[in-house]
Amino acid sequence: MFRCRCRRLPPPAATFARRFSRVTPPADTVAQPIIRVSNNLARLGSPKEPKPRQLLFLPPFPPDNVDPLPGRKRSPENVLHGSFFRRRVTAITWVKHYFDEVASDVIQRHFREGLVQLEVSGLDEPSMEMHHRLPTLKKIKHDHVMKVGQKIYVPVSVVESRILKRYDTIPTATLHPNADEIEYLRRLVMYKDSAIIILNKPPRVPAKGHLPVHNSMDVLAAAALSYGNEEGPKLVHRLDKESSGLLLLGRKKESLAMLHWLFTDVNHAKTSSQVWNYACERTMQRYWALVIGSPQEKQGVISRPLTKVLLNDGKTERVMLAHPSGLDAFQEAITEYRMLGPTINGCSWLELRPLTGRKHQLRVHCAEALGTPIVGDYNYGWFVHKRWKQMPRADYEPSTGAPYKLRRPEGLAVQKGSVLSKVPLLHLHCRELVIPNIAKFLGNSNEWFDEGNPWSSNKPDVLRFVAPMPSHMKISWNCMSSFLV
Repeated sequence: MFRCRCRRLPPPAATFARRFSRVTPPADTVAQPIIRVSNNLARLGSPKEPKPRQLLFLPPFPPDNVDPLPGRKRSPENVLHGSFFRRRVTAITWVKHYFDEVASDVIQRHFREGLVQLEVSGLDEPSMEMHHRLPTLKKIKHDHVMKVGQKIYVPVSVVESRILKRYDTIPTATLHPNADEIEYLRRLVMYKDSAIIILNKPPRVPAKGHLPVHNSMDVLAAAALSYGNEEGPKLVHRLDKESSGLLLLGRKKESLAMLHWLFTDVNHAKTSSQVWNYACERTMQRYWALVIGSPQEKQGVISRPLTKVLLNDGKTERVMLAHPSGLDAFQEAITEYRMLGPTINGCSWLELRPLTGRKHQLRVHCAEALGTPIVGDYNYGWFVHKRWKQMPRADYEPSTGAPYKLRRPEGLAVQKGSVLSKVPLLHLHCRELVIPNIAKFLGNSNEWFDEGNPWSSNKPDVLRFVAPMPSHMKISWNCMSSFLV
């Protein structure tokens, strides 16, 4: 029998031989990149870390003498000598009321995932070291009962929406709109009754026309939104040509006169009716605006009178803050403001509530009183816009204080007047409007009912409307709130 002798290998050689043995497992190797598929896009690499969530906070829950849910039906026994008995309002009801334009399932999903938080810090004003940090927060459930002064924080994703194809401005310079223009205008109608019409005005359409301008909202509405009446609706208030949002029109002379008094001075519109007077006191407008920079105080009241000056031999009119000496004619102007969230990409989102209705009041107060002009407002913030792209930005993640930068999103058309375009449009939007339900107090024969029509007792005393932002502001909101690295 043949026998084979094997020589004993030295230790280094034996180690080299064992590497090629079928019994010995191979050494560890670097894993190949994994293909990740999301939104029908394939990418190589490991999953990315979650982005920090940007938060915005709702207004503090109002005191007992203020109705927290204006526009909802309430029983007459809830009002006693002008004071309001507190409703039992849960957290999800409060969030749904503020974000009325957001679908209910989106808000419910945020509660289920524990993304809605309540401020529990006792410090009303944070110190300078904590300027970029959030107060102490805790997660709350949907059935949490709100108390006076409580603040709720939610991620900005609750307002993010899919950017649909924007309707182009169809109206042309004609006094007789065609069928397409009439259909376009009726798409803008958000509410209609026997007394008023509410429109969601698009940007770059003038509200009030004159001799050379025929494609204004008042002229087109009078021609296309009469709905069988002898006369078309008339404007109650105005919005700037470049701004967007809720526009109120009156369908009757009586309702138009009452609304004019209401927007001029609430005391002029009051009567002997306690129910009507309470509804008048709830009248309110709220705007959302994107401004360059951030105010020194997160919230406050601007009380600075305005005056008008003529430029270019009287061809151009400009509004500015009145001089403290008071030598020139001026008008009182008061605006409440508060920041919605942190400063991102050198800009901040503000919520503005004008208490007076002056021309260009919000734009001048933001640019000259706060020093933060509105994005796209080149009349009152031209020099700031020129330095805006070059100015150094120090943005901070609100919970940790770590710096971050903005990433240009992929596959999103940003050249539509958004904050990332070369020439952004004006970012000023009339988002919320609360007015008395005039149709409840005004009869079909124009008679006035102090306590409301007998056949409309089930209708609310106050109407509330919330309009979604235009496309260029939606893109800015999505870009500046989500795409952080």
